[in-house]
Amino acid sequence: MRTVFCQRLQQELPGLEQPPFPGPKGQHIFEHVSAQAWQEWLEFQRQLINEKHLELTNPDTRKYLMAQMDKYLAGETFEKAEGFKPSAE
Repeated sequence: MRTVFCQRLQQELPGLEQPPFPGPKGQHIFEHVSAQAWQEWLEFQRQLINEKHLELTNPDTRKYLMAQMDKYLAGETFEKAEGFKPSAE
């Protein structure tokens, strides 16, 4: 199993099996983001899309999501999905 030092979680963890999308950004994620952090981003991205009622066909929305993804995966401050309430466990 391939591992990476995850820039988000700051530890050595299993990596993705392949880049999540083509190009330099996808390759960077493949090399520096763990599979766990990527799955967490996908879940958070879904929350952003739902709570902010984002229209994915809008190029500005895609730019916004890419900027938030960069911040999230780098461990920087990112926007929260205001209406999201974690379930009580």
